[in-house]
Amino acid sequence: MFSISTLVDVVRIPPSLFGTTLKKAAVNILKEKYESMINADLGYIIMILDAKVDEMGKMIAGDGGTFHKVEFEALTFYPKLQEIVQGEIVDITDFGAFVRIGPTDALLHLSQVMDDYLKSDVKSGMILANQSGRTLKVGSTLRARITAVSLGKAAAMGKIGITCRQPFLGADDWIKEEIKKASGGKDEPAKEEKVEAS
Repeated sequence: MFSISTLVDVVRIPPSLFGTTLKKAAVNILKEKYESMINADLGYIIMILDAKVDEMGKMIAGDGGTFHKVEFEALTFYPKLQEIVQGEIVDITDFGAFVRIGPTDALLHLSQVMDDYLKSDVKSGMILANQSGRTLKVGSTLRARITAVSLGKAAAMGKIGITCRQPFLGADDWIKEEIKKASGGKDEPAKEEKVEAS
């Protein structure tokens, strides 16, 4: 789930940035520190949006820089358990596929694709279903449910697991087939008939 978080920090403005505006210098320092970072509480920090910097800074003896308190907004992405996400397959491996969801990739293990015997063909970049004949390939878009999230210190890149083994999940064309079956084989939704009052 994407959200905008408000954070507070203290930034050190080095003498080399004294010629630029205080806000611009602080935003550049915050971008270097926070963007592309994973935080256990906030998730993936994508970008710094805005910052309010205290004009009155502090100096420390022996340090030529100034220290300013800053309140800033950051665009974050925190994957939540049971959340439904849209994604695109970016890689096929022997054990499943990696699906791009937001700013990161989630693992779709072979056992979580569907109830069928599956074969992973890494060379052609496809996962093939034995009985149904359905396929997944690099570039396929799909809908999945998040089943595992690990953003702690041990997971430097974060780990996310997803599943497609539920109704109306999986590749977009599979979902269309399920909707067609559920509506009795009709392609279009039923048209409303006009009833005139007498």
